[in-house]
Amino acid sequence: MTDRNQSRKVPAVWVLPVSSILGIFLIWCWWLIFSPGHEPDLSGLAKPISASVLRNAGEKAASLFPGAENMGKQAPAKGAFKPWDISSISSSCRGNGIKDGRSGRVILITGAAGFLGSQAALAFKHRGDGVLGIDNFNDFYAPSLKRARQALLKTEGVHVADGDVNDRKLLNKLFEACHFSHVLYLSNQAGVSYASTNHQAYTHSNVAGLTNVLEVAKAQAVLPAVVYGSSSSVYGLNSKVPGLESDLVNQPASLAAATMRAGELMAHSSHAIHGLSVTGLRFSAVYGPWARPDSVPFKFAVSMMKGQAIPIYAAEDGTELARDFTFGADVVAGIVAAIDTAGSSIRDHALYRIFNIGSPQAHTISSMLDLLERFLERKAVRQVVPLPPGEDVLQTSTDISAAERDLSYRPKVSLEAGMQNFTSWFYGYYGNVRADAARFAADWGYQAFQQD
Repeated sequence: MTDRNQSRKVPAVWVLPVSSILGIFLIWCWWLIFSPGHEPDLSGLAKPISASVLRNAGEKAASLFPGAENMGKQAPAKGAFKPWDISSISSSCRGNGIKDGRSGRVILITGAAGFLGSQAALAFKHRGDGVLGIDNFNDFYAPSLKRARQALLKTEGVHVADGDVNDRKLLNKLFEACHFSHVLYLSNQAGVSYASTNHQAYTHSNVAGLTNVLEVAKAQAVLPAVVYGSSSSVYGLNSKVPGLESDLVNQPASLAAATMRAGELMAHSSHAIHGLSVTGLRFSAVYGPWARPDSVPFKFAVSMMKGQAIPIYAAEDGTELARDFTFGADVVAGIVAAIDTAGSSIRDHALYRIFNIGSPQAHTISSMLDLLERFLERKAVRQVVPLPPGEDVLQTSTDISAAERDLSYRPKVSLEAGMQNFTSWFYGYYGNVRADAARFAADWGYQAFQQD
């Protein structure tokens, strides 16, 4: 009788095939991890998106998430979306090496249904990276716009999970499903005036949320590199303009700026204590297609459609508010470069960096309105008013020399070209506005358009 505990010999005929398969598998793994990244194709982000594509995205969002057009007044129907869809998550985290090559990067993007998050997700996915998003779809502005971005990302193979960055359990599940090489934190609560009605949102996202993500990241067996969004508003009341990354920034002029700076300090502590590679990006006045509705061009375009007066802030001496408006695709190029140069989270070798990502040229609000009037073919009702307390600083400009040196970052889109692109998207998204009055009214509470 044969002893069941006796070891069985592997037939010699199996040895060669098994070893060959193992060798091929190891070569494939090496290529997956160490093959160089490919430059992202950002050209599509700098071109007007057709009205039909935008309408289809909006209709897709409306069908998937009923009630989203009501700006959070009514929750999506139960079962309208799946916050934990393992099949979609696994597919989203896989890079597409067939067409564009594979860099071996798998990137978690928080705030992926936001303006920059969605644009960055597209750029990374298009070049072959694995990308997974997470967003809590709050009602800071119309959730319908976020759902439309989510629907657009879904068509490109990017899954955006419904969840909050403060949910440690969910983050752990996402890290288990996808072994992220990089984390891009773009869940920041932006805007200045919103703090007067919901100051908790700033500490929730800009401090607690970022800290939670950093804590989950440092607990991984292989630490990911972290790139996070900040704001040029951290320069606050500093008299030196433009600000440098090495400047002392301890005079914030708004709650948003104070919490952004707090987030930067938390990121530094994670780098110093745990050896995380950390890169902060101080964004400045970003605009473009799919932008946040509280961004200046978007907000003013809506006011012009309603025929409402547009406040132009000015100092007592008549100096007008000016911003270094930066086109979204230019900013995404900076984000991609930051990810690509982040290095590894290895103690004593991990990088700690902060970069200004903006435009070196500031433009007055009046000059921006001139362009809006031309491209929207409407006159703006202008009203010069004093800069109110808590409304941040009067003028901003950005020193991008460090980003130029280390990231090869340089804005390419002029304000004129960017505003033409934005207004083309604006008309496309709202179906030439009058043709889609229902969507415009749902987003902005306005039941009739001003007549020419």
